[in-house]
Amino acid sequence: MQLAQYNIARLAAPLADAANRDFVANLDRVNALADESPGFVWRLVDEAGDGTFHPYDDHQVIVTMSVWESRQALFDFTYRSGHLEFLRRRREWFGHSEAPTIVLWWVPDGHVPTVEEGKARLELLRAQGPTPEAFTFREDFEPAAVR
Repeated sequence: MQLAQYNIARLAAPLADAANRDFVANLDRVNALADESPGFVWRLVDEAGDGTFHPYDDHQVIVTMSVWESRQALFDFTYRSGHLEFLRRRREWFGHSEAPTIVLWWVPDGHVPTVEEGKARLELLRAQGPTPEAFTFREDFEPAAVR
């Protein structure tokens, strides 16, 4: 089993706004860091290689989605790499949400999740709280617990 993640965030200003200049300027750097991280398997990109998606009617909402060999691999990228520098600055670019904005779930090796799957897992987490089918870093479910 591998770990999928779906992350949604709403920009405080449109992506092209000067307030997001540093965020946009570092997207390729952070994406390359993910791609080169131990345990990285896959991330959602469009035909042009852009990993920032707007699958909602609100074009200030962006989504990232990826698959990792393990929870530890994703954790290390998120909190123990150069990604952390930008994670710490997220309040400069994104609004706050009371609802969960990231969801994790186990997928069979080789499975490429869809945006619709990510949306459904996030809605499940928001509706039911952490379960083996939809959880966060704070609540860990081992792959064997997945039905």
